[in-house]
Amino acid sequence: MTESIIPEPRSNGPRWHALPDATALDDDAETRILAAAQAAIATHDRFDVVLAGGTTPRGAYRLLRTADADWSRWHVWYGDERCVPSGAIERNSRMAGDAWLDHVAIPPNQVHVIPAERGPRAAARAYAEYLRGAGPFDLVLLGLGEDGHTASLFPGHDWGTAADAPDVLAVFDAPKPPPQRVSLSAARLGRARAVLFLVDGETKRDALARWRTGENIPAAAIRPRAGVDVLIVDPSASC
Repeated sequence: MTESIIPEPRSNGPRWHALPDATALDDDAETRILAAAQAAIATHDRFDVVLAGGTTPRGAYRLLRTADADWSRWHVWYGDERCVPSGAIERNSRMAGDAWLDHVAIPPNQVHVIPAERGPRAAARAYAEYLRGAGPFDLVLLGLGEDGHTASLFPGHDWGTAADAPDVLAVFDAPKPPPQRVSLSAARLGRARAVLFLVDGETKRDALARWRTGENIPAAAIRPRAGVDVLIVDPSASC
């Protein structure tokens, strides 16, 4: 497959990668995740990855369940979670478990689920405590919403962009149900060695266009030193 890459003038800005269909996106994402894991384990003997929710990453997660990986070195975190009962179908952790995590041998104590059933404030405090002492993430996976949101960082809300922002935010009045959520802050998500956005769907085109023209949408607030890679399903991409 020949991947179409749209150049980005800023060295630490987004790198846009166009892929012809969802299958190609899933394959590319799986390859990148496994490469990041291999590099992290070789360097510091563990791999800390932050998972995205929503529907777009599900295909890549399903591919990972049959991957040849040293699962004992993986430490899994979540970028955000909905404040619904534990195990509810709306939970990002439920989706990731069903698609992937329940089928591989990652030690259960290395899968760090956000206890969002406690409510936004209590869950944010608890997850911040889980993160205490954790270093930079090796890889952060994120999606993009129609309004430009990522994780549960929505327009018109606090994104936690300041250097001293808390690692975890309690989210109220989210414009998408459920209104109560928990999210890692933009500052904490940006403290990562690599960030990978997975974007599919015609409804995301406007948000992508706004991002690419420099508009200050939530996704653009994730600014690791190495920049971010954005995988985009674009049927016009060559294969």
